[in-house]
Amino acid sequence: MRSKLPNSIKNRVAEEAAVLLYTQQEKEYKQAKQRAAEALRVRVLPRNKDVAEELDRIADGLEGPARKEKMSQMRRDALSIMVLLGDFHPRLVGSVWRGTAHKNSDIDIEVFTSDYSAVLERLNQNGLTGCKGDWHVVTKGLGTERVFHIYVTLPSDNQVELVVRSTEKMNEADRCEIYGDIIKGLNIHELRRVLLTNPVRKFVPT
Repeated sequence: MRSKLPNSIKNRVAEEAAVLLYTQQEKEYKQAKQRAAEALRVRVLPRNKDVAEELDRIADGLEGPARKEKMSQMRRDALSIMVLLGDFHPRLVGSVWRGTAHKNSDIDIEVFTSDYSAVLERLNQNGLTGCKGDWHVVTKGLGTERVFHIYVTLPSDNQVELVVRSTEKMNEADRCEIYGDIIKGLNIHELRRVLLTNPVRKFVPT
């Protein structure tokens, strides 16, 4: 019985951390886990993957069938933006790629160019005015990378976060901090195929 206790506690921490993320009381997995552990007065921390699975379960329970409808719409919206930015080699990543997006999720798309202003200009030329952007320094492996983020609100009210990365990074394999696998994402052709065959397909490791 004792050998099962740590797993039971970890499950409780994972569930509490997932609630904190879903209700937007926390934005990052690390902080959500630490706060959950403190609230439960324990020192064990679950894996990010365990928290993600709990978050997915909570979203399913609270949002019901509407969640799948929103997922399909978000992927269609992603495709429209990716086609618009086709020559910047767009790739759908994040929860909309994974198929785990919920009501508070945005659409994460990576594009690759040395000139972020060209991306902004393309968006403005196609009626997506008022886009905001800022620089971020992110940790990648043992180093850091400076990337430009562009925030777009679509007519559907879905939010898009575009991450503009150098073309040199296009073929680099990044590891996911949540699931631990390689972030493959979906290009335009792959996303079209998903929308035709299974619009709510999930891409998560078992």
